[in-house]
Amino acid sequence: MEYAVTFLPLFGAIIGYLGKNLTKNFSEIFTSTMVTISAILALIIFWNGFNNDVYGNYKIFEWISSGNFIANWAIKIDPLSTLMLVVVTFISALVHIYSLGYMNHDPHKPRFMSYLSLFTFSMLMLVVSDNFLQLFFGWEGVGLCSYLLIGFWYKRSSANNAAIKAFIVNRVGDFGLAIGIFLIFFYFGTINFEEVFELIPTFSEKKLTFFGFEANLITLICLFLFIGAMGKSAQFLLHTWLPDAMEGPTPVSALIHAATMVTAGVFLVVRCSPMFEYSQTSLNIITIIGMLTAIFAASVALVQNDIKKIVAYSTCSQLGYMFFAAGIGAYHVAMFHLFTHAFFKALLFLGSGSVIHAFKDEQDIRNMGGVRKKLPYTYSFMLIGTLALTGFPFLSGFYSKDAIIEFAYLSNSILGNYAVVIGIFTAFLTSIYSWRLFFKTFHGTYNNKVVPINATHESPLVMLAPLFILSIGAIFAGFLFKETMIGHNSINFWQSSIFFLDEIKHEYIPLWLLILTPILVTISIPISYYYYISNPNILNDFKKTNLPLYNFLLNKWYIDELYNFIIVNPLKKIGSFFWKRGDIGIIDRFGPDGISKLVKLISNKAGQFQTGFIYDYAFVMLIGLSILLTYLILK
Repeated sequence: MEYAVTFLPLFGAIIGYLGKNLTKNFSEIFTSTMVTISAILALIIFWNGFNNDVYGNYKIFEWISSGNFIANWAIKIDPLSTLMLVVVTFISALVHIYSLGYMNHDPHKPRFMSYLSLFTFSMLMLVVSDNFLQLFFGWEGVGLCSYLLIGFWYKRSSANNAAIKAFIVNRVGDFGLAIGIFLIFFYFGTINFEEVFELIPTFSEKKLTFFGFEANLITLICLFLFIGAMGKSAQFLLHTWLPDAMEGPTPVSALIHAATMVTAGVFLVVRCSPMFEYSQTSLNIITIIGMLTAIFAASVALVQNDIKKIVAYSTCSQLGYMFFAAGIGAYHVAMFHLFTHAFFKALLFLGSGSVIHAFKDEQDIRNMGGVRKKLPYTYSFMLIGTLALTGFPFLSGFYSKDAIIEFAYLSNSILGNYAVVIGIFTAFLTSIYSWRLFFKTFHGTYNNKVVPINATHESPLVMLAPLFILSIGAIFAGFLFKETMIGHNSINFWQSSIFFLDEIKHEYIPLWLLILTPILVTISIPISYYYYISNPNILNDFKKTNLPLYNFLLNKWYIDELYNFIIVNPLKKIGSFFWKRGDIGIIDRFGPDGISKLVKLISNKAGQFQTGFIYDYAFVMLIGLSILLTYLILK
C-alpha cells in the first residue's frame, strides 16, 4: 500500500500521456483515477498510523553504495509524512477532478494532466524520503514540474517569462540547500535523517571558518537549509516568482499553493527540527523572515487587482505565519496551519477559477461585481474560504492561525512578542484584503463591459464538487484535528517525527489575546464593505493624492525594481559586452565566420580558372603536379 500511494501518480502520468490517443478523455480520467486511489490509500495509511501506531521505513532499493556511504530509495512512514501524504494526494485528486471541467476546451489536456500527476509524484517522493539525497530529488522534481506547468501555455511570452523566473529564483534557494547537504555529508559522513539527527548533539559546539568568519557548524547548515526553504516557499527576498506563477492555469496555482511546492520549505524545516533546535540563531532568523513575509505579502495584497495574485500573496503571507511558528519552536503548530491552510487555500483558488470561468477568463476584480445571484454555489464556497482564511471563529483558520499567535505569546521572548504583534496586525490586513476580493467580485454593481451579466453562468458539477468537499475541510478540519495536532497530548501523535528540545508550553492565555484577533477579523467585514462597496470614493480620492504609500504597495515594495537595478541590468550589460565584443567580435569573427569567409574567398579565386580554355586547365594541372613533386621530394 505504501508503494502504491507513492507510485500510482507516476504510473498515471506516464500511461496517461502515452495513451492520449487511445480514446477520448482517456488521459484525464486515468490520471484522475490513479491520484484518487492514491488519496484513498493515503487516508488509510494515516488512519492506521493514528489509530494503530503503524509506522515504518520501507526500502525500495539501494540507490548509491560507496564505502560507508549508502543512500536508499525508501518510503518513510511516520506521523509527519502521513499527514503530508494526505494533504498532497487529497488536494491533488480534487484538482485533477476540477481540471476535467476547467481545462475541458484546452487542446493539450493530456499533457496538462500528466504534468499534474508528475508534480504530485515529485512531492510525494520529497515527503516520504528518509535521506537528504532523495529529498533533493523530489525538491528538484517539484521545481521542474512547476516550470512546466507555469509555462504550460507556452505561446504566451508572459507565461514563459514567469516559468523562467520561477525556475531561476528557485535555483538560488536550491543552491543553498545543496551546500547544506554537502556540509552534512562532509562532517557527518551520512545523509540519512536518523543517523544525522543522532549525531547532532555531538557536533553542537563545533566551529568552522567560513569566508574568514568563525561560525557554528549546526547554525551554518541550518541557515543554508533555510535558504532552500526560502526559495521553495517564497519567503521575503526570494518571493518574487510566486505572484508571477499565476500565469499558469488556475488548477496549477491551487496545487502549488495548497499542497505542493511552497509547502516543501515548511516541511523541510519541520523535518529537520532535531537540527534547528540546536541553533537558536537560525530559529531567530526564521522567525524574522517569517514575520517580514507575513506583513509584506498582506500589505501588497491590499492593492492588487488580479484575483489570483491576491490569493497568491495571501499564500505568501500564510507561509510567513508557518515559518515564524517554526522559528519560535512550535513546529507542530506550523504543520497544523499547513494542514488547515491546504483546504481553504485550494478552495479559494479553485473558487477563483470558477469566477474566471464565468467571466470568460477575466481576472481583474475591478471588472467584476454583482454576480452573487448568478453564481450562488461559487459565492457560497468563496464565502466559506474567505471566512476560514481570515480566521473567523470556529472555522479551520481560526484554530490554526490563532494557535500560532498564542504559542508566540507563550514563548516569552522578545521575538515572540514581536511575532504576536505582527501576527495580529497581519490577521487584520488579511481580513481586509480577503473581504475586498469577495465584495468586489460578488457584490456592488456589475462592471464588466465585455461579458454581459446574462452571459455569466455557474460552473459545471465536475468543478463544483471539489469545491464542496474542500469547503467541508475548511469548516471542520481545524476543530476535528486541533486536539490531536496541537493539544496537550499532541506529543503522543507526533512522536519522534518532530523534536522538541524544550517542553511544549500549554499555559494560561489572557482573555484579551484570545478575543482580540476574532474581534478585529469580525469588524473588518463591515469596514471592508463600507470602503469597497458602499462608499468607494474615499479610497479612490486617496489614490489620487499621489501619496507614496499606495504606489509603494502597488509596486510590491519595489523589490523587483531593486533586483533589476542591482542584479538584472548589470548582468545584461556585462552579457551584452561579452556577446558583442567576445562572441561576435572574436569567436564568430575568427571562428566560423572567418573560416567561411576564407573558404568563400578561395572558392571565388579557384572559380576564376573555370574558363573553358585548355591552357587554363593545363596551368592548374601543372601547379598541382609541381606541388605534388615538391611534397614527395621533401618527404
